[in-house]
Order: sequence, then structure tokens, then C-alpha cells
Amino acid sequence: MSWLARFEVDAQTARTHDIFDNYAWHKRLWECYPDAPDAKRDFLTRIDPLEGAFRIWMLAGRKPQHPVWCPPEGFALKEIAPSFLSHRFYAFDLKANPVKTIVQRGPNGETLIHPNAKRKHGKRVPLVKHDELRAWLIRKGEVRCRDKDTGLNIPGGFRILEEMPLEISPMVESHFRKKGQYGYHGGVQFRGTLEVTDPENFIKTYQSGIGSAKGFGFGLLLLAPLNP
Repeated sequence: MSWLARFEVDAQTARTHDIFDNYAWHKRLWECYPDAPDAKRDFLTRIDPLEGAFRIWMLAGRKPQHPVWCPPEGFALKEIAPSFLSHRFYAFDLKANPVKTIVQRGPNGETLIHPNAKRKHGKRVPLVKHDELRAWLIRKGEVRCRDKDTGLNIPGGFRILEEMPLEISPMVESHFRKKGQYGYHGGVQFRGTLEVTDPENFIKTYQSGIGSAKGFGFGLLLLAPLNP
């Protein structure tokens, strides 16, 4: 069972509740689960700044409660029927944090290896070129991520229909402050059409999200079924 919630909050209300960036939203959204403050995050979010307001989406396995910072008229909740994820084609809207990890190399250009035989990784850097972003999204359909225990690829369960238009917005920096430290994530919006190639893994992708920084409002797929 999954739930999709939408919150619409005006900017003044957000300021009243000390919500100034994505990390503040991250903390406030936990208030939808007052009985489980120490639980592991098991929901995805998306934060869309509007003119004088914010629209926030939440996809969750547990039913969220209406938080005090959201006006009653701005809160909407819908249970997602299993049949919703049984279609072959979908129009999608994804706000993601596409990055690549720089591999650490030695003085002679050799790849540095941990004692467990895994490569040493450096910092993550955002992808900004259109061709890189397009290739990143296509790869996510083929391989969503790697299993942390086995190292095996986990399929995304879908493919991007490249014969259909694919909109890729310029990267927008989303700055935040966490524990006195400043940082940012690069957010990119993708809009297009996908075909489900592996229903079981596609459902897992929908529930788990795509890419990194999921706790900061990235990775949630908004879907609309399409007729063949």
C-alpha cells in the first residue's frame, strides 16, 4: 500500500514555521509521523517553489497525518491503488539530483583500492550538460543502483521512449544549512514518456526513488498512465 500526499503552503506560513530551505522541509515532513520520530525514512518527497508558495509531494508506505504547518485546504491525500502501477506507458515528471562520483587516483593515475577490494571514491559532482543528463536518466532505467551487500546491479525496470519529447531543465542549485554547515544539491527536472520493461523492478523504483539526495526532496516520480 502506498499513499501520495500533496501539501500547498504559502511562503508566509513557511517562514512562520522556520522553513527556509530543503533541509528544514525534510525535518518538518517528519511531523506527518508523530508516533515514529526515530523511524528510518521510508518516504520520498518533492519540493516545488511557486510564486509566493510551496507545493510539496510525499510518496509513503505509511499513511501520513495532516501536519499543523499545512492549512487544511492545502492538504490532499490519496491511496494509490495497485492497478495504478500496472500500466505499460506513463508520462513522468521527475526532479532528481544527477551526480557522478570522482574516483580517487594515486600519483601515477592508478585507481586507489580499499582493503575490501572496492574502489575509493571521491566527492560527488553534479551533472550539468544536456547529453550527460539524458544518458544518466536512460541508465537509471537500465540500472537503478547497486546492491550494497552483493554489488549486483538492480534494474530500474523501465526505458525512456527516446522517440518522444524529453524535457530537461537547467540545473538549479538548492542551498541548505545543516548543523551549522552550508551545502547545496543540484536539482534537474525531467519530463517525458517511459515504458515499463520489468513491472516488479519498476514498482520498486517507484517506491524507492531515483538518484541521490532523496531526503532533500529529490527522486520522486510523478506518473500519469498513458494508453498504448
